[in-house]
Amino acid sequence: MSPDGMGASADRSVGKQPTIYDVARHAGVSHQTVSRLLKGDPGIKPLNRERVLKALDELGYRPNLTARSLATNRSHRVAALTQEITQVGPGMVAQGASEEARAHGYVLDIITLDVGDRANVEEAIKLVNQHDVAGILALASTDELRDAFESARFQVPVVIPFGMVAGDSGAPDMRGEAIRELIDHLVELGHRRFLHLAGPGTWVAARNRRQDFDDALAAHGLALEAVVHGDWSAKSGYDAVRALQPGLSCTAIVAANDQMAIGAILALSELGLRVPEDVSVTGMDDIPEAAYVRPPLTTIQLGLAEEGRDTFRQLLALMTGEETERRPTPAKVVLRRSTGPAAGATN
Repeated sequence: MSPDGMGASADRSVGKQPTIYDVARHAGVSHQTVSRLLKGDPGIKPLNRERVLKALDELGYRPNLTARSLATNRSHRVAALTQEITQVGPGMVAQGASEEARAHGYVLDIITLDVGDRANVEEAIKLVNQHDVAGILALASTDELRDAFESARFQVPVVIPFGMVAGDSGAPDMRGEAIRELIDHLVELGHRRFLHLAGPGTWVAARNRRQDFDDALAAHGLALEAVVHGDWSAKSGYDAVRALQPGLSCTAIVAANDQMAIGAILALSELGLRVPEDVSVTGMDDIPEAAYVRPPLTTIQLGLAEEGRDTFRQLLALMTGEETERRPTPAKVVLRRSTGPAAGATN
C-alpha cells in the first residue's frame, strides 16, 4: 500500500484505466521500458522487468486489445491446450505462461481436453482453429495428448514446453544436473539401495525423471533397486510403500514428485520406520507443503512457472517472426531433514 494508505489506485483517477505512463511511474522506470516489455523485448534488465511486471499487476493494467488488433491486424489471444490442469506441473507451466502473456498484452485461454474421447479432442481443436487466436501452447504432458496434437491440423504457430518433450531437446538440462546433485548427496551419506517412486508411464515428465535418476546412479556404478509407478498423488506413494512391506529393503526412496514422497513418509511412519534414520526420502517440485511435513522434505525445486514464461516467449517469437533462445529451466536441490546417513553406513 502507498504511504497515503490509498493503495495502488492512488496512482490514477477513480474509474480511469491505467496507461503505460502510470505503470512506468509506479515502477520507477521510463515509459519506453514498459512499452518494450509489452512488445516482447527480451533485453530488459531483470530488476526492471520485475518492477514493471509487479506494477502491471498492482495497477491492473490491461492493454486495449481491440484497438491493438485493429491496428496490427493480429489477434492477441492465445490458447493453451492441456489434459490435466490440476497436476502441479501443467498447472504451474500454464500459470507462468499466463503471466507472461498478460505482460505482453495477450490473453491466454486455457482449454482442458478429454483425451479419452478423441471426438471431444478433435472438436475442441476445431473450435480453437475457428476462433481468432494467434498461437497455441500445447501442454503435451502425456502420450495420449501428444498423439492428439500430432494428428491435428493447427492453423497457427504451436509450441510444446521444453519439459514436456521426450528426452528433452538439447537445451541445457538443469533438471538432470539437480538430480545428479541429489544422488551425489545421498551416495555421500552412504546410500546404495534406492527405490524410485515414478510417475505414470504415459507421462513424458515421469520418463524423463526416471532416466535422469538412472543416469545419476550409473555415474556411481549403482542402479535403482526397484521402481514402482504411482499416479502423482500422495495416496499412490502411500499405497506403494505399504504394498512393499515387508520386502522394503532400500535405504533411500527417491520420488518423482513431492506428493508421492509425502505419502511415502506417512506409510513409513505407520510401518514403524523413521525418516531419515531408517529410510531417507526425497521428492521433486518443491510444492509449498514440502517444507511443512514431518520431517520437512528434501526435494528439487523446478522453475515450472519460469518454464511457462519461456514457452510463451518462444511462441511470441514464432508469432512475430522474431528470434529468441530457449532458456534452461531453473532447478536446484533443497536440502531439508528427510535425508540423513544410511542406516549401517560405514563410509
